Order: sequence, then C-alpha cells, then structure tokens
Amino acid sequence: MKSLFLPSAFTVLHTAWSASWIVPGAVWYDTTGKKIDAHGGGVVQRGWGSTWYWIGYSASDNQTPLMYQSTDLVNWENLGKQAPSVTGMWRPKFASPNGSSFWLYGQQDRNALSLSSSQFVGGYSQKAKGLLPPNKYSYSDTGIADHNTVQINKINSDGSIGSLASSLSTAPTKPPGILESDGVYFLIVSGKTGYRANANQAFWSTSLAGPWTGPADIAPAAEKTYNSQNTYEFVVKGTQATTHIYMGDAWDSKGTAASNYVWLPVAVDAKNRKVTLQYHAMWKVDAATGVVSYPATRKRYTAAGAEVSGGWGLVAKTKRCFPGDDVDCHVAAAASNTRQQQHQRKPMVHRLRTGDEMTFRNVTGLGLEASSSGYEWVSVLYTVNDADAGEAYIKVNGEHQGVPVNLTEYNSRAGHHHTVPVRLRLDAGDLNTITLGAVGTEGFEMEVEGLELYHEDE
Repeated sequence: MKSLFLPSAFTVLHTAWSASWIVPGAVWYDTTGKKIDAHGGGVVQRGWGSTWYWIGYSASDNQTPLMYQSTDLVNWENLGKQAPSVTGMWRPKFASPNGSSFWLYGQQDRNALSLSSSQFVGGYSQKAKGLLPPNKYSYSDTGIADHNTVQINKINSDGSIGSLASSLSTAPTKPPGILESDGVYFLIVSGKTGYRANANQAFWSTSLAGPWTGPADIAPAAEKTYNSQNTYEFVVKGTQATTHIYMGDAWDSKGTAASNYVWLPVAVDAKNRKVTLQYHAMWKVDAATGVVSYPATRKRYTAAGAEVSGGWGLVAKTKRCFPGDDVDCHVAAAASNTRQQQHQRKPMVHRLRTGDEMTFRNVTGLGLEASSSGYEWVSVLYTVNDADAGEAYIKVNGEHQGVPVNLTEYNSRAGHHHTVPVRLRLDAGDLNTITLGAVGTEGFEMEVEGLELYHEDE
C-alpha cells in the first residue's frame, strides 16, 4: 500500500552510529548514520578472519559499486566507491583468481563486466566487457543468460571469463547464489518477477559441473522468501560453529535506495539435500565463534495496559507461532515443555481499525545508554488482516511534531510478520509514550498484542 505519511523518520541519523543486531527488513545504517546502499552484493572475509567486506551497487548513485567493511557483521564502515567512473554495474561480486590482483564481476548493458585493481580496496577499472562464452549469450541478470539458462563459467588465472562449467535450463530464474556443505553444492535462485518477491528455490549437485537436481523451496512458499530476493550466500567458519548466511534484497516496487536487506541463517542438511532459511526478527552471529544468538527481552508492555481511542476492545486470541518467533513464541514453547501448550496460550490483543489508536505510557527507555545516538530496538507485536489494504503507524514522545510515521518506513517486514523490530529514540527513564494506530481502506484491521524492549548489550 502506498505510504500515507511523510517518511520523516530518518532525517536525524547522520551521526555516529552503532548497531547491535541483524534485523531483516529494517533500515540499516553505516557507522556514520547513513543508510547502507549495497544492493545485489556479496560478503567476503579477509585479514585472518578479522575483517569482512560487503560489495554491492549503489541504487542512489547510478549503480556504481560501493564497499563496506566490518569486524562483527553488524556495524559497517563505508569505504566508498570502488570504481567512481563505472556506472550501471549490477550485482558486483568479488574474486581473486591469481591471488595478486583483485576483481569485481557484474552485469552492465546485458554484458559481463569485469573490473580489476592491484589493491583490494579502491582503484578498480574496467578490464573486459563482453558476452558469455561459449555461446555468446547476453545477460538479463548476473549469472543468467538469455533463454532462461543459469550458466556457471570458470574464471581464468588472468581474470578473464573461461569455459562453461555447467548450466541449468528451467523455469525463468535469476540472481543465483551458491553454498557448499559436505561436498554438496546448493544453487539458490529467484523467480523472474521484477522487483516483486517470490519463493526462491534451491537446486543441488555434488559438483559444480552438474547435473543439477531440484528445485525445492528454501522457505514456506507463501512467505515469498520473507519478501526478499537472493543475492549471495556466505559462511562464517567459527571456533564453535559453522553458520551459513543467506543475503537477500528486500526491494521496494522500483528497486530504489529505499530498499532494505534480509539476512538469515541457513540450516543446511547435505545428507537430505535440503537448505532452509531460519527466520528470526532479530539475530546476530559471532564472527569469531560462528554462534548465532538472539536478544533477551528487557521489558514487555501488553495490550491490556494500553489506553485505546476507538477500537473493538480486548480480545483473547489463540497464540500462533509465526516463522522466526524464537523470542516470544518458540522459546516460550520450550519453557512450557510442549508446543501444543504454547499454541493454547491466549494473549489479549486490541483490534484497531482506521482512525483508532492505542497508547503505551510509562515506557522505560535507556536513552544514551542504548547507544551513542540514543536509539534502541522496540518490537511491535501485531498482525494485520491484509497488508495491501493498510498499515500501522507509530508516534513516539511527540517526535516529528506529532506526525505519525508508518512502520514500513522503519522496517519493510511490517504487516508481514508478528514481530516487527523498529529502532526508536527513547528518553532515559519511565516517561516515554508510544502510540500505535491503523490507517487503510474499509475493512482493514490490525490486532496489537503489545511491545517488547530488549537488552542492547547482549
């Protein structure tokens, strides 16, 4: 649904910024407080495991390749344009075929474009541009040739694109990514639906030379890969665990810089030839140990304690475990011993329609204790009956002169998941006020269960 309010929430963030969690669909900022702009990208590790680099294209600056670096996979420093004179380069990916030169490969004008530099960061310039051997196919997306054929080519030691390794002709697909586990390769592809999300799928093979078998869904089909499109898979090989990570773009309707990102851990079952995305509303991976963790709830505010203007009143609802409800559902289910008991738990929710509002008072904020910017994560726990018919908005302490901000401006997963983390600036102490409301067409309604605040330092 088209936003009904001005997206004024992000005009004050150009300052020192730190992040605590990976939040799929939320707006991610670099260390200066500027929105990260690295779409169609990939992540590689260098420097004896101490530093990770994220290369992608800038949707706000003519698809020029941008690079970011991080030591924790959460806080990213912008290293700037890698080839300032190159524009229109879609889905750049990094490779170093000979160990002494560095290469970026991507798509430009339906051709394979390669850039090279003698250094890892910066200084990239065009080395070659042409069609894919051996049949001189043109691109329609990185890794995709005409006639809907996914094609894998070798890279020669001089950086040139070499001979065909394997190909896969199937239903229309695009932006492939590959992960390997125990000698099994999984080729993950998206359907061709423009910037609209679809159910991405995986093929498998015991060799990059093929043949490829599949496809199989990597997430529940109705979730449309959690409203994202595959761009890359990478692995964190830690001292305690090995964690595969799915990188996806959460595109808006036109693929602009307003688009966000969905990163998720991947459960890999090489024996049964299956990969499954593990959805979590908030998570992170320890870059040293490889262990995935989730935030601990600091305080919860229920619908029963809120003031309501309009609305249908409190209603007891059977609790449902949504994909990724590891914090407020699945963990609680384990604590109560059985999933069935958890499903029978009936929280109280407020039903809101357009024009209704509910206000949570005496919300305890951390202020500058949360971060140098004073922002902290707050999850809105709610569902809607039709995400295309309306949406929720939020007002915090009269911020922005009382102008409401759509939750989708903070997190594009709003309306598509029960737990929607948004980063808000709260004052230290117990005097914060958070107001939620509904706006949409006739028949639109939302059911609000409450709010959750988290420990920022865990």
